[in-house]
Amino acid sequence: MVPPLRWWQLIRHQDNSLQNARARRGHFLFQPPTVGSRSPHFKTWILLMDTQPENTPSSRRSSLTFEVGERLRQTAFLDEMLPARTCFQNSPYRVDPSEKAQLLAPMIRSTAAQYFCKYKISWHRHANHALSSQQCCLNFLMPLAEQPDRLSQLIGHALDIRPPNMMPVEDGPDGRPWYVGFEWNGGGHDYLNESKNGKPLQRGANSTSADAVVRFCTDQGPEFLLIEWKYTEKYGAPIPKSGNSERCRRYAGIAFNPKGPLKTNPDLNLTDFFYEPFYQLLRQQMLAHQMQLAQHDGARRVRVLHISPAGNHALHRVTSPPLRELGCGTDAFDLFRSLLVRPNDFVDRTIEELFLPTLREAGEDDPWASYLTRRYRFLSDVASNAS
Repeated sequence: MVPPLRWWQLIRHQDNSLQNARARRGHFLFQPPTVGSRSPHFKTWILLMDTQPENTPSSRRSSLTFEVGERLRQTAFLDEMLPARTCFQNSPYRVDPSEKAQLLAPMIRSTAAQYFCKYKISWHRHANHALSSQQCCLNFLMPLAEQPDRLSQLIGHALDIRPPNMMPVEDGPDGRPWYVGFEWNGGGHDYLNESKNGKPLQRGANSTSADAVVRFCTDQGPEFLLIEWKYTEKYGAPIPKSGNSERCRRYAGIAFNPKGPLKTNPDLNLTDFFYEPFYQLLRQQMLAHQMQLAQHDGARRVRVLHISPAGNHALHRVTSPPLRELGCGTDAFDLFRSLLVRPNDFVDRTIEELFLPTLREAGEDDPWASYLTRRYRFLSDVASNAS
């Protein structure tokens, strides 16, 4: 067995450790100081690196480095802030499901639970995971639910428009208006033919749900913006074929122009999108398109904003062989945008470019900004590179 590196070495010399791990055929192992028994001598080893990194494409290696780095950073954060936590299945970056609220920023822990209960929203399966994109999205956006001025600056920056006038989406747990909604699936409308036996759709489960939604008004009129949030996700294999007939039944009539967002192309089939992230990208774009056709709550336009860390390069990989053969580019988001009738209706931005200006303006004394910069250290990577 390869001798483990000490915990402090992994944190201080992360890049060198990863390089050395590749040289040792990928056997990158470490022994966290707080796992399971809380003893640094507890013999639990966690395999973090691929077993054949030499044969792994460079884009995937870089994303593996990002994911591994975030696991290390999240574990270090939890060791500092929640040393007495109950680790789930001896994983130092996962807490017992009953303690998942501890992975939320302190200012939203009780509010988030009340909000999800009020609207019968389903938590994601891995909400007890420190790398959960749902938790990440909530930590960044839910504290701003009653701060329309900050939201206006963010949305203006994201869409390259003047800061718009924010409009309430729905009421928060205490009845006050919220300017951000979460796990949005159409506001009670079955826009994508996903209801079973006429039953209401559940937000966050078994229906296409955007991680967040905002509503605002520009000189041209009211708009909705659906927000999809990613953290360390990466994709490769196609989705299970067993559900393809049902997927085609639901979406075939609303995917392509004029009833859908995709250009009509004889070389393009709905099944070409049955690979993540394209399957999710298409469903959310169809939701936006149908909301716009229906002028949902008076909306003149509905767009999709995709947000992810700058370091997660593998998320941009073109995973669908049929779409890859179109020769429209090697970046998944650029390719997807090129297939839309209105390409500007899909916008992708990094977490860093959107939030760093606001976090810097807020300053270290702001509890929200302080928590995010301590919890999500990848924010400092961009700041360091820029300097």
